[in-house]
Amino acid sequence: MQYSLIVGTMVLSAVASIAFAQGPAAYGEPITLENAKKAAAPAAAEARKNGWLMAVAIVDPAGNLVYFEKMDGTQIGSIMVAIDKARSAALFKRPTKAFQDTLAAGGDGLRILKIQGAVPVEGGVPLVADGRIVGAIGVSGGSSQQDGQCANAGAAVLK
Repeated sequence: MQYSLIVGTMVLSAVASIAFAQGPAAYGEPITLENAKKAAAPAAAEARKNGWLMAVAIVDPAGNLVYFEKMDGTQIGSIMVAIDKARSAALFKRPTKAFQDTLAAGGDGLRILKIQGAVPVEGGVPLVADGRIVGAIGVSGGSSQQDGQCANAGAAVLK
């Protein structure tokens, strides 16, 4: 029992240190379907321009799926990965690359692996409108860097 309490405290400490490093951000009204499609379009366009097959997911601030599209030929496994990346970015108010970088640093960063819902792979980015998080985009199908490039293209449209 005491061991569980110690591990739980360590995990919460890891989440708190990442949260403070990123700074607080307020949630806004959930993204509309129209704006979700606007965010997905440049992400998919970036993928097509580079010849990458991608799945693109848009979620609201609570991580609920609002819009999804998958390019023909995209690996089936990328469907859930894109949704999970978007959900992680929305719920933790930061790009999933922040978790990837923390994990890659090793040491205390390995605690990221124990945080439920934290996806430590680039490609999830919060969607911000009027300074508030209205949702997030998740992209999967390529390398982490490629996924991130497409997700950032989508996120840029709302700023």
